[in-house]
Amino acid sequence: MTPDQPASDTILLSVDGPVATLTLNRPERRNAIDDAMRGDLMAVLDRVSRDDAIRALVVTGAGKGFCAGGDVRGMKERLAAPHGQVALNGWRRQQRTHHAIAMLHALPKPTIAAVNGAATGLGCDVALCCDFVMAGASARFAMSYVQRGLIPDGGGMYFLPRRVGLARAKELIFTGRTLEPEEALKLGVADRVTSDEALLDDARAWAAELSQGAPASLALAKSILDQSFELSVEQIFSMGSQAQAICYSTQEHLDSVAAFLARSEAKKAGRA
Repeated sequence: MTPDQPASDTILLSVDGPVATLTLNRPERRNAIDDAMRGDLMAVLDRVSRDDAIRALVVTGAGKGFCAGGDVRGMKERLAAPHGQVALNGWRRQQRTHHAIAMLHALPKPTIAAVNGAATGLGCDVALCCDFVMAGASARFAMSYVQRGLIPDGGGMYFLPRRVGLARAKELIFTGRTLEPEEALKLGVADRVTSDEALLDDARAWAAELSQGAPASLALAKSILDQSFELSVEQIFSMGSQAQAICYSTQEHLDSVAAFLARSEAKKAGRA
């Protein structure tokens, strides 16, 4: 396993076989996301996406927290701008936030959020946009935006209802209350719970298991599944037909068919 490397000023990246671990690295701020980290995150995700040797990604936080959301000091600076610029500056920042979350959500490889400590506000969105969420014993989840007079702006209004249903999502967003691991597991916010000590090892082992399929099959299936709630069955069939045609031409499929036929012929020869 390669040690954690400073892929950027605020992001660490390590690789162990087919699994990469991306660590949000502002522990002194509980990994709150500021403008610099947002840009660094996009750069590292682009690197992971283009590296064919990386087959799955684990996302976690350095220190005692996964991610405490947006950096409040950045909010203070934003509000100090001239009144006429606050909205436009905020819109621009939102566009970058949405791009970063979309890159993680659409990464063409399995992703697991290994949540250690607090995942609040935007940090909760980061966890939920991954394919799977594994919670350590210290994990805490909260859609805390309402406590700042805000709405979820990192995809939570899209991801959370798909995990827990519309009424439960409304309750969690309207109250901003905190979920501990067992309730998060019961509601579907988390998919697995483990100890803090085993969190990264368990998440990496799960990621390695998820990464064993053919990369093209995994990427195409994920891209269609992530749209399946919004599309009709006819559209899913159409997209599936196109994706399957691509799979037919991949080396993994050709090698699999050849290996199957070779085993079949060997069995026939053995019976003859």
